[in-house]
Amino acid sequence: MKPPKETAVRVGVFGLLGSGNLGNDGSLEAVLGYLRAEHPDAVVDALCGGPEAVATRYGIPATRLHWYRGEYRTASRAGAIAGKGLGKLVDAVRTAAWVRRHDVVIVPGMGVLEATLPLRPWGFPYALFLLCASGRLFGTRVALVSVGAAAIRNRPTRALVRWSARLAAYRSYRDAPSRDAMRAMGVDTARDEVYPDLAFSLPTPPSSAPAGPPGTVCVGVMAFHGGNDDRARAEEIHRRYLDGTTRFVRALVEDGRPVRLLTGDQVDAPVVAAILDAVDSPLVTAAEVASLADLMKETAAADTVVAIRYHNLICALKAGTPTLALCYAAKSDALMDRMGLAAYRHPAREVDADRLLEQFRALERRSAELRRTLTDRNLAAVRQLEHQFTALTAVLFPAADHTRSHTRSHAGQEAP
Repeated sequence: MKPPKETAVRVGVFGLLGSGNLGNDGSLEAVLGYLRAEHPDAVVDALCGGPEAVATRYGIPATRLHWYRGEYRTASRAGAIAGKGLGKLVDAVRTAAWVRRHDVVIVPGMGVLEATLPLRPWGFPYALFLLCASGRLFGTRVALVSVGAAAIRNRPTRALVRWSARLAAYRSYRDAPSRDAMRAMGVDTARDEVYPDLAFSLPTPPSSAPAGPPGTVCVGVMAFHGGNDDRARAEEIHRRYLDGTTRFVRALVEDGRPVRLLTGDQVDAPVVAAILDAVDSPLVTAAEVASLADLMKETAAADTVVAIRYHNLICALKAGTPTLALCYAAKSDALMDRMGLAAYRHPAREVDADRLLEQFRALERRSAELRRTLTDRNLAAVRQLEHQFTALTAVLFPAADHTRSHTRSHAGQEAP
C-alpha cells in the first residue's frame, strides 16, 4: 500500500544568513539538509540579511530582513536616523506579513540570544522579537534550534531577547550555559533541551594531514574587539589580541612551521592583512574560504589548529584535528569541554604569546591521543543531533510525524 502523501508545509528560515558569516550559513545548511531529507515536500524560503547570497547558494527564495539597507551602519545624519526610525515601523509590518504566510519558521543555530559581540537592541534583537511576536499572533510555530544564549546586562536588549524566547514555540540550546543564561533571565527552560551545534551534522572531510615531520598549523583569526560590555576599551582589547596573535605566528615561523590563516567572516580580512604584513614570510599564507565545508577541509589538512571564532573551532574539532581555543565567551569554553579539550583554552582578551606557545606544544605532544578522543566525541554529537531532528519533526510537523508513524505501523502489519 502506498503511504499517504505528506501535505506540503510552508517553512521559513530566519536570521543573519548570507551576510558573510560562515558559521551562520553553516547552520542554515544543516537545517536545509534536515528539511530536504525528512520533509522533501516542504516549501522553504528565507527572511535574512543577505537574500541574494542565500538564493544563489541554496536555491530558495529569500527576502531582505530589513527594509532600511543601512540598518547596521552607524547613523549620524538626520536622514539616516529618520530612515532607521521609519525602518523599524516598516519592518514590523513586513515581518508580520512574512510570518503569516508560513506554518513553521526556524531560526537555525547562531547566537541569537546573546550579546557576546557588540550589539544594539534595535538591530537584530528587535528583529527577532518581531518574528516571535508575529508567530504567536498568527499561530505560526517559531523554533529556535540549537541557538546560543548568554547573560545580557543591557536592559532593552535583555528584555527583547527574553520575550523572544518566551514567545517561541520550541527552544533548544547548543550548550548548557546557554540554557542556564536564559533561565537566569526569567525564561522557563524546564522543557528546553541542549544539543550540539547544528554544524556537527554537516559532512566531515577525511583527514588529509600528511605524515612525517611537523606540518601546517591553521591559525583562525577574528576582528575581535571584545563584547557588548567592552565598548569603552574595545581598541585596547583588539590591539592586545592582534599583537599576541602576531607574536605567536612569528614564533611558529621561527620554528619553521607553515602557518595558514583562516577567517570566519568578511570583517576578519583586515586582521589577516595586518598579520601578513607584520610577519612577512612565505611560510604564512591566507586561505580563501566561502563555507564551513571549505574551513573543514583546511583544518582537516592541518596538524594543529589555533582559533578564536566559534565556528572555526567547530570545524577544526569536527575534522578531528587537535585544537587550541582562544576563548572570548562561555560558548567556546563549553564547546572545548564537550569535546574533551578543556585543558587547551586561552583567554582571547589577554593573549600571552609565550603562554600560548607553551599550550600549543603541550597540545601537539598529545596529538594522537586527542585525535582518538575527538573521533568518539564527534560520533556522540551526530547521534544527539539526529535525536533533535526527530524531536523537531514531532513538534513542528505533527501531521508528517503522524503520517510516518502510521506508515511504519501499516508496513509492519503487512510484512510476511
